[in-house]
Amino acid sequence: MFTVYAVSTFGWVLIGIAFIAIWIALAFWPARVAHRKGHSFIGYFIFSLFFFPLALITAYLVHDRRVPAY
Repeated sequence: MFTVYAVSTFGWVLIGIAFIAIWIALAFWPARVAHRKGHSFIGYFIFSLFFFPLALITAYLVHDRRVPAY
């Protein structure tokens, strides 16, 4: 059998705030990677808010704009 725990409204609010804080904190990861490669921080941050796994993969695979092309 499963044990079901009751959570008050205040508890759900805290869980929601923690979830959103972690979600936003994770969105900084692809944005920082892309910014180090010379791409838009804000653009990748918004991209990663909605599509985190795709944004992370894209940030690591995009061309580094700070390296001169030969």
